[in-house]
Order: sequence, then structure tokens, then C-alpha cells
Amino acid sequence: MTENLTNTDFIRNQIAEDIKTNKFDQIITRFPPEPNGYLHIGHATSICLNFGIAEDFENAKCNLRFDDTNPTKENLEFVNSIKQDIHWLGFDWQDNEFYASNYFQKLFEFALELIKLDKAYVDDQTSEEIRINRGSLTEPGINSPNRSRSIEENLRLFTDMKNGEFQAGTRVLRAKIDMSSPNINMRDPVMYRIIESTHHQTGDLWKIYPMYDFAHGLSDSIEKVTHSLCTLEYEAHRPLYEWFLKELQTFPSQQIEFGKVSLSHTILSKRNLLKLVDSKKVSGWTDPRMPTISGMRRLGYTPEAIKDFCSRVSITRRENIADIALLEHCVREHLNSKAQRRMAVLRPLKITIQNFDENSTDWIEAPNHPKNESFGTRKIPFTKEIYIESNDFMENPIPKFFRLSPGNEVRLRYGYIIKCIEVKKDPNSGEVIELICTYDPETRGGNTPDGRKVKGTIHWVSASNHISAEVRLFDRLCSDTNPDISSEESLDHVLNPNSLEIIYSAKLEPELSKSKLEDKFQFERLGFFCIDNEDSTSENLIFNRTATLRDNWSK
Repeated sequence: MTENLTNTDFIRNQIAEDIKTNKFDQIITRFPPEPNGYLHIGHATSICLNFGIAEDFENAKCNLRFDDTNPTKENLEFVNSIKQDIHWLGFDWQDNEFYASNYFQKLFEFALELIKLDKAYVDDQTSEEIRINRGSLTEPGINSPNRSRSIEENLRLFTDMKNGEFQAGTRVLRAKIDMSSPNINMRDPVMYRIIESTHHQTGDLWKIYPMYDFAHGLSDSIEKVTHSLCTLEYEAHRPLYEWFLKELQTFPSQQIEFGKVSLSHTILSKRNLLKLVDSKKVSGWTDPRMPTISGMRRLGYTPEAIKDFCSRVSITRRENIADIALLEHCVREHLNSKAQRRMAVLRPLKITIQNFDENSTDWIEAPNHPKNESFGTRKIPFTKEIYIESNDFMENPIPKFFRLSPGNEVRLRYGYIIKCIEVKKDPNSGEVIELICTYDPETRGGNTPDGRKVKGTIHWVSASNHISAEVRLFDRLCSDTNPDISSEESLDHVLNPNSLEIIYSAKLEPELSKSKLEDKFQFERLGFFCIDNEDSTSENLIFNRTATLRDNWSK
């Protein structure tokens, strides 16, 4: 029986049918990341799918299992970041946290059993020889000269491999299947290799480590996973997945493939993400320009926006390239409804209000959200000297420029109508450094009792009562639509050289001094911003731009 199938797909439909026919006593899925990097937006689809199924169906659960079979690339930093990201997205695996390394002894016993069945053998060929002798899509493979070893010899050699009697690269354990199979994955695949490295869970206990194809399916079976959901690149591996389960007569987990969701303008290849980190093109895995869950969180994305995106791209049987504009739309839409409004000036131009008392402060009440009264209000100080954005003034205005210019009026957001009466410039550079204006005290709140029309409205902050802060203007990291490249290529030509601009002394309304880590705001007319969760302190506030108010990349 299902509880919530508002976002149905072919996988959920199959599960519903399996429940109807009593195929399984309990539905169990799993999310099985390898802890060799941080999770990214591509993983979010799988997280939402697997944990979402556990939420949608009665008596269902989702295991978190770390496929930690390669100690040379895995560590606890990645394990902890993965758990943090899943929790942040709003999912919980409860007591169902497992590691492939939990099953190393059992997997070793499975391997021994296959040897005893004459279904596995120790091979002395080099990795290059194995690769060459495997054949091609048009040519069958060639049997290894070690394929006919006796069961007794294979048991002895494999045990010696386990005990550290051989160096890495000198021997492997292979399944004995069919070197002429049209599916290359079935041509005696490697099951175990020797690795001389300390494992983050098991230390130096093991000298041999199972390959993914061997460990993954059997780990599913040990956990009695009913629906092992993989992306389409594993479709050709399914016969091997099923072969191990059948030969060993274990629980019949079933693998189901779905189309991977890629994202335009986004590097998702773990190899290339690692290249970005190692080459210092970004500050690390949590750089707000990275497509990692941690990076997106730091940028200001919300779990709701990411899950909304995953829901919109849906689960299908085909590969899908989603437009990054859809992801950006999701975060704009969510933040527009949830983010409180504040005013900030990034590139300040000073204004002196000639007819305002320099000893006075007018505290103007403003709503925290224009459409939600429950957000309350805050007070903004209006003083004799204020700042506006420098591009909100033009000495020689172009047609349809409705902001401030000499002799013209403009409305200050929540404040008064002001008029520019004088322009002061730097005598050396000719740069405009200050405007002298007057204000109309009858226009508080932007009203015009005399009925005159003022088209332009601009934001501002007090020059004498504000806070200064660093503001980081992030943009898309990649200008190339499809930036994932081969291992030999440089990333430089796919990267956006203007992906980050730092403003070190922006002027913000004083209410922002109360901000907490990861608080979200709309800086009016500028975009959505949040407090940086790594570098910001109470003494040095740093705001990251999550998104502009509209898609600036649209043509």
C-alpha cells in the first residue's frame, strides 16, 4: 500500500506492482556513495529517489551504505561530508548506516565459495595483459593461461593474497564466466586486487579489496535490498550483478536503471571536480561555485529548492540534460517567498541631503517581506548623509533613465523623494564623488500628496548608521554548455573568468548585523544573498550572492 505517490515514475510504479503481488515482505532501497569526494547536484537526484521511496511506501526503508572498497581514494572527511549533506537535504537513514567494508569477511568467504565451485581463479597476468586479452566489441577475448588452475591451487594462492604474500599488481582473482561473451563485462571480470594502503574503517587488516561489481551486488543481497537503483551506465553490468547472486544463491536483489540527470554549464565528473580542487581553480570542495551539495548550501541554496529541482527533472529511462536555468529558477522561487528583504549598497555614491537636520535620524518602518505580514517589520535609519548605488546616478542621462540625475527627482525606497541640485567631482579625475540633494518632507514613504509623478525608485542606506561587509558576487563557474572534458584537457577554456567578484566594503542597513550563519535575504534590486557559513564572523560579515533577481544569462 502506498502513502504518497504524487511524484510517480516508472520505478515507483514497479514497486507498487511488486507490493501488490507480494513479491517482497519489505521494500528496501539504498543510497551507496563511494566516499572519494563530496556529493554534488547529480547525486541529489538519487538521494531524493531512494530516500523518497522509503517515505512514499509503508514499511519501506532506505539504507545508507558507503561503497568503500578502494582505500587509496577514500577517507573519513568524505564520509562525514556525505552524511552531513544527506541530513541537510532532510533525509534520515536512522540505524541503517552500513559500509561495504563491514562485509569484507563475508565477501571473502563468497569468493572462496566461487573458487570451490570452479567459478573463480587467480590470474598472474598484468593489468595491461588482462585488458588486451579481454578483446573488443567485435573480437572475443582470450583465455588466461592461468584459467585452468586447480581449485586447490586457486584456494592456496587466494589465501596467500589475503595474507599479504604478494605485492600489489602481481595477482588478481577473476570470475570464470565466458571470455567470448558479447558483453565484455562478463569476460572473466576481476573480483579482487591487492592494494597496499590503510583503510579508513579497517586499517591494515586487509591486503586484498573487492572490485565494485563484486562487492556492490552482494552487499545489496546481504542487506536484502529489494530495488537497487542505478544509472544507465550500469545496465551492461546487470548480467554480472545477477550472475554473482545466482551462483552464490543469495537474496535476489534486483537492479533497476534510470537515466542520469546532467546539468548544463556544470562539471559533474568527479575526476574533473578533483582537478578543479587540486589545481586551485576553486578554494575547495565547498567553494560556492562548485556543484557540490556543500558548495550549494554555502552559496545559499535551500534543501527545498534542490528537492524541487529533482522533482521537476523527474526519473525516466533516458539520459537527461537539464538546463541550469531551471535549478536557478527553483532557488529564486523558493527564496522569493522565504527571504526577508534588506537594503545594501555595493558600489556607494554619497549623497548629502541639504535640507535635513544633521543631528536628526528618522527611523522609517519597512516590511520584512512585501507579501507576508507574518515576517514583521524593521526600522531603517534615514540621515543627512546616505549612500546610493553609483549606477543609479547619471550626469547625462540616456533616454528612459528614470533614476537620479541633475535637476530630477527619484523616490527612495520606503523613504522620501529627493532631488539632485549639485554634483561634486574629484578635481583630478573628474569622477563624481558626492551629490547634493534636497528632500521633500511631505513624501515620507514615497507618497506624493500633490499628485506629482516620480517614475524611479532606488535603494539606499544611511552613511552614518550602517554596517560594512564583504560581499562575494558569484556567477556560474562554467561558461561552456558542456564543460566535462577528457583527463588530458585543461579546464581553463570551459571556465567563466568572471565567476567571482569580491566587494570588500559594501554598505548595508544596520539590521543585517543581527544575521546568523546561512540566513537568507533579498538585497532589494540586487539579488538573493546569504551569510557565508565558513568565512563569515560576527566581526567580519561576509555575504554570498546566491542568485540575481533574474536570469542574466538569457539571450
